[in-house]
Amino acid sequence: MRLFQLPSSRSRHPLARALSLVVGIAVLGLMLVFGLVVAGVLLVGGGLWLALRQWNRARAVGRSAPAAGTRPQVLEGDFVVLHEGRPVAR
Repeated sequence: MRLFQLPSSRSRHPLARALSLVVGIAVLGLMLVFGLVVAGVLLVGGGLWLALRQWNRARAVGRSAPAAGTRPQVLEGDFVVLHEGRPVAR
């Protein structure tokens, strides 16, 4: 036994059913178009935002000349290649 039963308001008239089908398809189409427009705006806006950010960073790096006596931004060191299954010698 169902506790809640939705009222069945489906029309039996074939023209009303066809009209509701067309309206439903139109609503789905509008939602699809709206979603594509929103996605396009987000993609274009995000691309412009990233391009502007890169442009501002490039200008900031170009403006700041390295001062004499500053340390280079290079990290030097040694590395060891480890292979699986082989013990590491200490």
